[in-house]
Amino acid sequence: MRTRPSGARLGALIAAIGGLSFVLVNAATLPLPWSWILPALGAAAFLAALVRLRRPDALPAGTRPSRQAWRVYGLSVGLMILAFPLGAWALRRAGLPEVTILWVILVVGLHFWPFARAFQAPVFRPLAVSLTGVALAGIGAALAGWPWAPASAAVLAGFVLLGFSGGWLTLRSPHVTGA
Repeated sequence: MRTRPSGARLGALIAAIGGLSFVLVNAATLPLPWSWILPALGAAAFLAALVRLRRPDALPAGTRPSRQAWRVYGLSVGLMILAFPLGAWALRRAGLPEVTILWVILVVGLHFWPFARAFQAPVFRPLAVSLTGVALAGIGAALAGWPWAPASAAVLAGFVLLGFSGGWLTLRSPHVTGA
């Protein structure tokens, strides 16, 4: 009999799929040899994350989230989904369509902040900081004229998501638990 995945396991799987997607889609636009090396590394990291997530002890046991936590989750995901096209529209109007992927990364990073508080899972804070930082650095590099900034930052964001899903970037301390 198969059991349903826990919320933490499902969230880590979604992050791994999103991370691999960021890597595969955006690395293809980079020059050789990066356009084939990075997807291969991304696929390897994704497979390693899947192997880790199959282990019963891969993630700490958590408590059942409250209804309020689920409301915060629904609201933050809804706002994130709404922010994607609105930001893309504004960036096109501003003549900056190439930074749309960086807007997506920024919004994804920011949406983890309310998760950390609502689910009492501080593990989301370093993920939020990492993705937000990658997006802001990428935006700065793109505005400074570096042509590979959007794709490079998106690939890095993909590896950040894969790193958290695989457990390689998760902080280990008594105060940072949960998932």
